[in-house]
Amino acid sequence: MTTQPGTARYRRILVKLSGEALLGNEDYGIDPVILKRIAGEIRDLTQMGVQVAIVLGGGNIFRGAGLARAGMDRVTADHMGMLATVINALALQDALESLGTYARVMSALRINEVCEDYIRRRAVRHLEKGRVVIFGAGPGTLSLPPIRPPACAPSR
Repeated sequence: MTTQPGTARYRRILVKLSGEALLGNEDYGIDPVILKRIAGEIRDLTQMGVQVAIVLGGGNIFRGAGLARAGMDRVTADHMGMLATVINALALQDALESLGTYARVMSALRINEVCEDYIRRRAVRHLEKGRVVIFGAGPGTLSLPPIRPPACAPSR
């Protein structure tokens, strides 16, 4: 299938961005030049009629795995990492809206003062209305140790 220049092959896409993509030339945090460039590219997609959903990491702000290895409770470290993704999502929402593109941040954690709770039907409705949907706080589940069957299970 070929497409004309300036036309989209897909009607709806999910973009995964590493939080580290927002670093640019910075050692930590968010490079405003990179943030504006990414927002501009997403705006261009929406102007082509593409419905855009984004999953954004938080590694530019916090990396919980190292602290968990150093003794921090893994669930606490995961919560901190999930909050870092919300910070990035809010920054991207602001950059998009400064370019005239409507965006909504949806979180797997309840943070109603700063973003919406994730509800699948609401997310789809936002996309259908032409809004960019940015997902923060990961899938809302925390890492748990693997569940192993008892040693005697194979003999049953």
